[in-house]
Amino acid sequence: MTHYVTLTFHDCARTYGLSEAMLHELADLGWLRLQPEAAPEPLIEDEADHLARLARLHHELQLPPEGIDLILTMRRRLVQLQYELTRQSARAAQLEAWVRRHPATDVE
Repeated sequence: MTHYVTLTFHDCARTYGLSEAMLHELADLGWLRLQPEAAPEPLIEDEADHLARLARLHHELQLPPEGIDLILTMRRRLVQLQYELTRQSARAAQLEAWVRRHPATDVE
């Protein structure tokens, strides 16, 4: 189950140890979901796990925003490919089961 949090830039910076400047750069790159309504201070409305992942990439690997962008793009693509592999494997299993139930069918 996905857990969303809503934080100000200041609270997010304090909670995850990221500077507000870093958060603004990540928001500019599209990696933070901001509340659409204009507020005196922008509000981040995102998954807690995603924010923690951003903090780990920044702190543990000491990546700049551009490096985080690259890693997250690659991760998103990997997740898409894993989903597609699972889907195609299920389709192949369905076809194999159908062929076993209909042995007279000539499949080449």
